[in-house]
Amino acid sequence: MTTPARVIFHCDCNSFFASVEEVFHPEYKAVPMAIGGDPAQRRGIVVAKNELAKSFGIKTTDTIWKAKQKCPELVICPPRHHAYDEFCQRINTIYEQYTDLVERCGIDESFLDVTGSLHLFGGNPVALAHEIRQRVEREIGLTISVGVSWNRIFAKLGSDLKKPNAVSVLTRENYQDVVWPLPACDLFLVGKQTAATLEKHAIRTIGDLARTDAAFLQGLFGKFGQQLHINANGLDDSPVDAGEQNPAKSMGNGMTFRRDLLTANDVKTGVTALADWVATRLRQANLQCGSVQVTMKDTTLHSIQRQKSTDIPTHLAADLTKTALEIIHAYWKPGKPLRQLTITAQNLTPVGTSPRQLSLLEEQTNQEKSRRTEKIEQTMDQIRGRFGHDSILSGRVVGNDLGIGARETDTPDADE
Repeated sequence: MTTPARVIFHCDCNSFFASVEEVFHPEYKAVPMAIGGDPAQRRGIVVAKNELAKSFGIKTTDTIWKAKQKCPELVICPPRHHAYDEFCQRINTIYEQYTDLVERCGIDESFLDVTGSLHLFGGNPVALAHEIRQRVEREIGLTISVGVSWNRIFAKLGSDLKKPNAVSVLTRENYQDVVWPLPACDLFLVGKQTAATLEKHAIRTIGDLARTDAAFLQGLFGKFGQQLHINANGLDDSPVDAGEQNPAKSMGNGMTFRRDLLTANDVKTGVTALADWVATRLRQANLQCGSVQVTMKDTTLHSIQRQKSTDIPTHLAADLTKTALEIIHAYWKPGKPLRQLTITAQNLTPVGTSPRQLSLLEEQTNQEKSRRTEKIEQTMDQIRGRFGHDSILSGRVVGNDLGIGARETDTPDADE
């Protein structure tokens, strides 16, 4: 019995962060828009942009000031990473309806091995790729580009050939015509320094790289040179690894505040918001943490990082807040300005694998309080799932002057 030829998809969301914002604000589709921090809040860089903004030459990590010089009418939208996480999960849920071999690579792209399931969906890989693409657009409101090939390297390259909202197919019959004329830097793993070294030896295209003797490339780059030769010739046979989906080892949120934190009350407000965001993400991922890490950055940009175990494995904001405040007050004195805080949940385990067992010595009233807190936070999750994260907030956070809104850190869009 012959082994069926592999069919690998690489599905890449188009301008993912910006596209999610356009779902919430359709009017952004008609204007140049970038996602970034507010300069007044000292978080003034572009972390993503839509297609219209790209046409003005706006780049990720441009300062807002520089981006506004390029495009004075640019609309700046604050990021909301909890929404991006949610959309990522929804998109991958669609992928998983076609194969159990789905490997997530960042928040906006995934490999799918449909070799074993293709016959269940008509047997035509191109038609299936279009079906998945159309479902994501219809059900999620985002567009994806899909590369179809017999190996991961060319599938990933294929998803870059046509954007947005397209399917590209690289076969054993056409790859030399389509892939080999492309610049060597278009090949996965060929960065700027590698491309510059290749250029010195007149290796300018992927075809040049494929035709170069493997031993010569090994002399230039060691074992990495052999891998480049394999990739350029379409010989990659690495599997799509669904595995444990690269389980998160930590989960955190940070913020540069509109003004410095000076008092214990300021710190508690900031910690309350950050712990709430982290706890919400933990519950969405069905995870709990065994320790909390706090990173404190002062006005000289000096950072101090400390961590502490939680009393019990937890995914409750109240527990994260308590532990984080204990850390901060052990290393910080009121009056010393803090510019930025980051709270990270560490030692993550799936809920249920490390039972949330309260101490036998703990009073019954405290046990009941813990159960009530969990019920309250789960109810908050349900409300936020329907109406957004800011639909229900801690009273301490409401009306703050620290710039705390719907979450937001300066993390560049993964597809930029």
